[in-house]
Amino acid sequence: MTILLFWAMALLLFFIASELGQRLGLIAIVSQLLLATLGLPLLMVFWVQPHWQLDGAALVAPTWLQTLYGLSFALLLGHILSDVVELKFDRQSLKIAVPSFLVPFICGLACGVLLLPEQPWLSNLALGLVFAITAIPVLYLYLRNIDYPPAATRRLMQSAILIDLTCWLLFGIGQGSLQPLSLLVPVLAACLPAPLYALGVRKPWVYSLVFFGLLFVAEYLHLNALLFGVGYLICMAWLKLPLQLPLSALWIKRLQNGVAIPMILTFGVIQIDLHNVLQGFDAVQLAALLLLPIISKLLGNWLGLSWATPSFAGASKWRESLLLNIRGLSEIVFLNLLLQQQLISPALYFALMLMSLVATLMPALAGLQRTPLKTVETPRRPYAEH
Repeated sequence: MTILLFWAMALLLFFIASELGQRLGLIAIVSQLLLATLGLPLLMVFWVQPHWQLDGAALVAPTWLQTLYGLSFALLLGHILSDVVELKFDRQSLKIAVPSFLVPFICGLACGVLLLPEQPWLSNLALGLVFAITAIPVLYLYLRNIDYPPAATRRLMQSAILIDLTCWLLFGIGQGSLQPLSLLVPVLAACLPAPLYALGVRKPWVYSLVFFGLLFVAEYLHLNALLFGVGYLICMAWLKLPLQLPLSALWIKRLQNGVAIPMILTFGVIQIDLHNVLQGFDAVQLAALLLLPIISKLLGNWLGLSWATPSFAGASKWRESLLLNIRGLSEIVFLNLLLQQQLISPALYFALMLMSLVATLMPALAGLQRTPLKTVETPRRPYAEH
């Protein structure tokens, strides 16, 4: 009963934080990150552990909670991946994406090898990908909130999608290389749309229902959910079949903001022992984890934007570099995946959460203003309005 009370209280706190943040002009994910990074650890230390005698392991142990977490994870990851595989890309987006991915990725690999305690090569690979990732949904919300020109919005979104697609694929292949069966099963499951199509199934909702169902099963069984998700949606795109979300856009948004995102954030944060969370790092390592991902990402963004032609007259490379440095939801899903598979420590998870929060707040702290520039084009899809 106490565990159920804690989770009800956590969801209520996220709702209050989102409402307060909205009054202050913050988008939901920023308010949620602030609560998860600063509020929940203090709640655990000063109330839950001393008064309720519950630690993180006990709070995530119930089977019903594991199931709810799996459903939340499948909903968020499926929605993010549907954004990743949807658009066609132009050369200018590719020019931005290549340095924006490579510079922070190489920096993250070097940080894992040279600055952190010895860890498996897959953990170093994952750290490089965390350095490189860009949050697709949060980037879109920022661009929409500042009335960014539609053509420029599309190009930045395409660049972010290319970066994230590369991250998902590299991690999926790297993880699968250690366990061939965990690679083979998701790949075979990802090809399921082909036989369904050959059998004459044409209803998009059937393919979408199978997609979200198998995504949940893959996460629940600790199979390679990323590789399955990307492969399945690529197969659907090859067959020219659209992904139909299981609920309306309004209900998807409500479920994500009200349940799924709070579940995923809380599930990861409460497993951290705040008393000892940063003892594994010295000052140099902690500074590197907080600063190097942001600095290297900004440098990569700047190089890519300098290589590509300007998106419109008067476009600011500094502004667009800050926007492409946004982390948020995509990185949180990725970090939770790494933590659940014990590829990163709770201390490293918490440090990267702090980095993600700072990077996501930077465009707002830098005072990005609404731009009066407009074009007649419109983005093809409202990316992940959650």
